[in-house]
Amino acid sequence: MHEYTSKSWVWGLSCPGFPEEVSRARRWTRDILRGSPFAEDAELIVSELSANAILHTASGREYGSFHLAVAVSAQVVAVSVTDDGGTGTAPKVEHQDQDAEHGRGLGMVNALAHRVIVHASGTGHTITAELFTDARRGGHPC
Repeated sequence: MHEYTSKSWVWGLSCPGFPEEVSRARRWTRDILRGSPFAEDAELIVSELSANAILHTASGREYGSFHLAVAVSAQVVAVSVTDDGGTGTAPKVEHQDQDAEHGRGLGMVNALAHRVIVHASGTGHTITAELFTDARRGGHPC
């Protein structure tokens, strides 16, 4: 492969931390992945991660924002949401009762994605959910 060509595509979107921006993030993801077998799962993941950023981090405060990235290659569709931080702990998957009203979101993301990665930086957290095009759930690409 030539060093300046790539078979991967990456899109990015920055959103102010308003609740109505979650629906914009969802539509944006759906438009990018139109026709992909992962479009619905990715849309749901982006919706959950964006809502979590607004509800649980500085992204939802005045002048807050969250940032999305969608990367597509022949092997993987990866969706990432980066928040503005402001919490003392990193997001984690909690196993809640199915009737619980809160705390089930990352568990749902974990169930939909083949792999979920949480990366902490000095300014916030990035949660990336990867959907492998040819893999078993919970594993790596075959």
